[in-house]
Amino acid sequence: MTTTLHITNGDGFTSHLKELKLEGEIITWREMLCEGRTMTEVGSESFWKARFEFLNKNYKISKTNFIEATLKEYRRLCNQKSQEEIVLWFDEDLFCQINMIAVVSWLKKHRKGAQISLVCGKKKGNKSFILTNHTKQQLLKLYDSRTQLTQDDIEYADYIWQLYCSDTPLRLETFSKFNASQFPYLTDAIALHLHRFPTVKNGLNHLENSTLEIAAGRKIVSREKFVETLIKNESNYGFGDLQYLRIINSIKPLFKSFNPVKLSPMGKDVLNKVQNYYPFIKRDDIYLGGTQKYSFLYHEDTARLLKL
Repeated sequence: MTTTLHITNGDGFTSHLKELKLEGEIITWREMLCEGRTMTEVGSESFWKARFEFLNKNYKISKTNFIEATLKEYRRLCNQKSQEEIVLWFDEDLFCQINMIAVVSWLKKHRKGAQISLVCGKKKGNKSFILTNHTKQQLLKLYDSRTQLTQDDIEYADYIWQLYCSDTPLRLETFSKFNASQFPYLTDAIALHLHRFPTVKNGLNHLENSTLEIAAGRKIVSREKFVETLIKNESNYGFGDLQYLRIINSIKPLFKSFNPVKLSPMGKDVLNKVQNYYPFIKRDDIYLGGTQKYSFLYHEDTARLLKL
């Protein structure tokens, strides 16, 4: 058995990592815990049940595909028990950072005593530079300078995961104002997370409002080009076409057409804060972590969350 285990943020980067021919086994974390209901006990039966229900309902993921893609890889992770060091390869965006703290939480419980280290992509100026965009030489340099996590760091990430899975996001507000040196991108990711709750003024969250703004402000000829633009505009979330298509579908009545992209009269009113869309979009089965999305409102003027 090799002495190093690598856990990556997705299949795209796993292929990239294999080219480096580093010593050790590679496990791909095939989840998107930034979306849908989560539970603190990562890997438990209730955890996977909740995850499958969300993915099946919202992304039509079949039980067979869920078992083959996610659960089999998770079982592979469970079987990696003797490595001395576990290296986490996760990007700075919300998608990756939430997955990362979930993995650390799992490791805290199931791999006590293992040395855990973290590799993150670097920024170029204000622009994110994801791991898959690094050259082999750059990745090797990042690997050589990886961050070794102390037990306190592991406890800290686990604590943030517990907060993320709780039924209130209010304690995360305090955390989002402090930097964690060993997790340089986590604070920003949690701040982005808090902006996913509906706003007081029109009932849409930051991403939904951004979607309307782009539709109103640019001449976009098709739904496909629209999604491409949204991905580029909000890269800090790390979302792909599936996530943005789901967002678009949730506010579909606010559009008159998608070829080209045009807002409906109601869409213009909601964008201009003349009409509040909260009563039309509110659902009790939508969760962000452990919290019902529509049980809290984000107050833009005070930058605070309010419990309904």
